[in-house]
Amino acid sequence: MTSANAPYVARDLAHVWHPCTQMKDHEHVPMIPIRRGQGAWLEDYAGQRYLDAISSWWVNLFGHANPRINAAVRAQLESLEQVILAGFTHEPVIALSEALTAVAPPGLTRCFYADNGSSAVEIAVKMSFHYWRNAGRTQKRRFITLANSYHGETLGALAVGNVELYKQIYKPLLMDVITVPSPDCFERAGGESCADHSRRKFAAMEAALAAHAHEACAVIVEPLVQCAGGMRMYDPVYLTLLRAACDRHQVHLIADEIAVGFGRTGTLFACEQAGIRPDFLCLSKGLTGGYLPLSTVMTTDEVYAAFYDEYAKLSAFLHSHSFTGNPLGCAAALASLAIFREDRTLEANRALAAHMGARARELEDHAHVAEVRQRGMIVAIELVRNKATREPYPWQERRGLTIYRHALTRGVLLRPIGNVVYFMPPYVITPAEIDLMAEVAREGIELATCA
Repeated sequence: MTSANAPYVARDLAHVWHPCTQMKDHEHVPMIPIRRGQGAWLEDYAGQRYLDAISSWWVNLFGHANPRINAAVRAQLESLEQVILAGFTHEPVIALSEALTAVAPPGLTRCFYADNGSSAVEIAVKMSFHYWRNAGRTQKRRFITLANSYHGETLGALAVGNVELYKQIYKPLLMDVITVPSPDCFERAGGESCADHSRRKFAAMEAALAAHAHEACAVIVEPLVQCAGGMRMYDPVYLTLLRAACDRHQVHLIADEIAVGFGRTGTLFACEQAGIRPDFLCLSKGLTGGYLPLSTVMTTDEVYAAFYDEYAKLSAFLHSHSFTGNPLGCAAALASLAIFREDRTLEANRALAAHMGARARELEDHAHVAEVRQRGMIVAIELVRNKATREPYPWQERRGLTIYRHALTRGVLLRPIGNVVYFMPPYVITPAEIDLMAEVAREGIELATCA
């Protein structure tokens, strides 16, 4: 470790407990203290730069220290930094709600704010349950979820997810849910299209809805990409079928677009690719361009009306967060949406996505690459021990860690999910930076699979 970084690492390890980390790893895995960011790059105290290929946990859209978002937050800071949103309001939250309503699937007209993705999922789950209770359908109290899904770490969000690594230890604390096989196209049969596979896998969801509609509040899904589950992807036809089935069985549809929203899949919202409108749309991460913690649950006038009554009826939705609708976060989100609009970001991303996919697909013939898959600005490379049988590497071997550590030495931040190397960079990345990212990933994969 360089002397310039060492004091910060020592101070950190004396007091900071890091997320999603076995802290003992830092006895041999370097901690990287970052002093500044610019565009797609991060810089440590020794002056070493790192290409942020994962958008700092999928949040950053338009680069670090983006001057337009900086200016918006700075201007807001001079007038109002925070105010209670119960009984009070402010221009940024009004404007953001109007802007989101204008770009979201038609019919999503109400915005309920929180400060992180897990909280948004908690809100959607509670709101769906409470809706049915207000409607007199008190037997509806369960949720249907997909295998390999992830919706956050708070207890409600954890319960409706299905990644065992995060969920197993806390199962005694969690509500019981109905889990349906995922439409994950990595599991499709030889010669079967992703659309046909997703359509075939929907039969299990249809059966679950038929059996449990009387007791089910909602189905919750990550549209098109199960991100924390290894960037596994499925076809939009599944969402089209799901929307129709939820309507038929009178069950809500919750779309968790916390990770896949705001252009990640190629459209502003992944649901657009199926032509559907969920009953609840959960947004966070890229909502503020990755600047500040903010989330929202968008829903319909119909859901809103179920809670609108005299106070004595006790039908109001009393969920609250101290920083709900924070003005600084709303200002950042408005600036981010303005960049989408003014720079025609989704169109510009098509060329970047094509280049990123082409570079990643150069690895398709690698002896230990089972699949290279892509949905918009998300690319994943799945490593296996045996390409013919798709036998995975044992997780205990931590081959992704080898790739992570190699990438750091080459000035790139990659953070594989198990044996899946993925790219989810900021939209300001250049073709040359994509070339670097792909080359470093190739080198890391060679190192990780050579033994």
